[in-house]
Amino acid sequence: MVKEKIQRGVRVSRYVIYKETLVDFKEHFWSFIGTFVGMGLLAFVQSYFLDKTENVLLIGSFGASSVLVYGAIQSPLAQPRNLIGGHVISAIIGVTVFKCLPDIIWLTAPLAVALSIVLMQITKTLHPPGGATALIAVMGAPKIAALGYYYVFSPVLSGTLILVLVALVFNNMTSYRQYPTSKKFTYFKKKKLKLFSKKDR
Repeated sequence: MVKEKIQRGVRVSRYVIYKETLVDFKEHFWSFIGTFVGMGLLAFVQSYFLDKTENVLLIGSFGASSVLVYGAIQSPLAQPRNLIGGHVISAIIGVTVFKCLPDIIWLTAPLAVALSIVLMQITKTLHPPGGATALIAVMGAPKIAALGYYYVFSPVLSGTLILVLVALVFNNMTSYRQYPTSKKFTYFKKKKLKLFSKKDR
């Protein structure tokens, strides 16, 4: 009995190790393409359209979001609701803390991040990079501070919308990748594929 349990444990361990160390080249390829196009589009818009207006579209937290949105697309934290909602809520909190409290970094920085986490939890939009978005609003460059609440709309909202649109395209390019992971979207996607297959016949 004990021997069987040990053997079963060994088999399970081998399977887990195999799955965790498996190199899926297709997955890596689409993660790379999605990230490259998403971040590249943000950089392109900033460098060619927003440079003269002193606006900023590339913020550090978008890099962290790309890891989730293009590299861990099945994660609940990577879904569009979490990406957009988490960043927007955190941006509002960050700007509000920056405007309402004195410039005491040991107070404003932890307060902005802590409040962002709690509000993301309440609204079910938890997205880890959102904490960085709040922190950037509190201790960002003068260019960020000068934006005020406009920071919520650009770079945050406009940037997340670009990331989501790119994710919707490249995360659904193949049948084994699906984004978002909601049941309604899956049903809609399957129904659409069936219609196309019938037309081809």
